[in-house]
Amino acid sequence: MSVLLIAGSPSERSRSAALLDAVSLRLAARGAQVQRLHIRDLNPQALLLADAAHPSVARAVRQVADAGVLVVATPVYKAAYSGVLKVFIDLLHQAALKGKTVLPLATGGSPHHMLALDYALRPVLQSLGAKHILPGIYATDGQVALTPEGAYEVAADVAARIDEAVNLLVTETLRPSVVPPGRFAPVPFSQVRCSV
Repeated sequence: MSVLLIAGSPSERSRSAALLDAVSLRLAARGAQVQRLHIRDLNPQALLLADAAHPSVARAVRQVADAGVLVVATPVYKAAYSGVLKVFIDLLHQAALKGKTVLPLATGGSPHHMLALDYALRPVLQSLGAKHILPGIYATDGQVALTPEGAYEVAADVAARIDEAVNLLVTETLRPSVVPPGRFAPVPFSQVRCSV
């Protein structure tokens, strides 16, 4: 099952992209097939005019359709996810995320914007039919600091939360057939038999 990392920042280098990079490295180390979608690279006129037939937009929509897991990263502006992400989400079919697992990531200037994950982004992901939305990971500017070399460094507490989320993705979504010792394999409802 493939994982699509969606960068919803209008900037090429950003703190939310740094969170995506951290997730990408951990997924790749666990053998997951990872692809990236940078919304800022799509044709801006096609996005603003909702031209779903434009080749760059159509290709991006196909990437979403083909992925089993999405990791969506966005900066928080004015207590909501980015406008770049919004115009792309508006182009998706109403059931575009049906059956998919989503890990939302967000960055913002202060802890006060943390609830944007639950009150702005999560409802939109649910309305598109996401099967499972993992607990989001929010980081402040101080937790994804710019180093003197010009790179972003993720703080240890955020890195630990990313580790947990990636582990959950791998063990429960990407490789659900691997049953931990002492647990039973899931049984599809269609195979459940009841006798009285």
